[in-house]
Amino acid sequence: MEQPPSPNQPNNSNNPSATPRTATTAAVAATTAFSTRLAAKNPALHLKLSQMSLQLAPLVQLTTGAVHPDFPRTLLAFWLLTDAQLESLAHFYHQRTPCRWTAHYPCPVSWPAGLTLEEKRRRLGRFIGLRGCDTPVVDHLIGEDVARRMRRTEDEIAEDARRARSRAATDEIDEVRRKMGWY
Repeated sequence: MEQPPSPNQPNNSNNPSATPRTATTAAVAATTAFSTRLAAKNPALHLKLSQMSLQLAPLVQLTTGAVHPDFPRTLLAFWLLTDAQLESLAHFYHQRTPCRWTAHYPCPVSWPAGLTLEEKRRRLGRFIGLRGCDTPVVDHLIGEDVARRMRRTEDEIAEDARRARSRAATDEIDEVRRKMGWY
């Protein structure tokens, strides 16, 4: 029965002269070869994997200068954060419970109770500076009148402004007539 190699022994059983360093170099070469084959077979998957491996710069806590142990180091790690980790990160960076340090971060966010996992992830993404993590406008939360105004085109806005100016001019003439009396 063979025993696994100890840390002092070479870890390549096929080559007795292999050292841990040459085995690591071989692993990197194999990974590069796999990446090349993957790019040839499925360029979209290769592109997505390269996007998900994007490194994120960690934020430090204002009071201690420490980085949270669960802070995501890559974009993939950000998308894999659990609900408990998101809550812990928000608390660590003074966003969940407002205090005097909350507003001193570059992009502070509100963290009310009852947020869904997607909302928490979006808010934390905006907090750490990721693009595309803006909170979408939900029509039923802001009211139909406000939502309708937000969807208007430039031409509709210009037409409304023209009508308002016209009404203002008419109102001024009527006001002068009222002040001057019947004659």
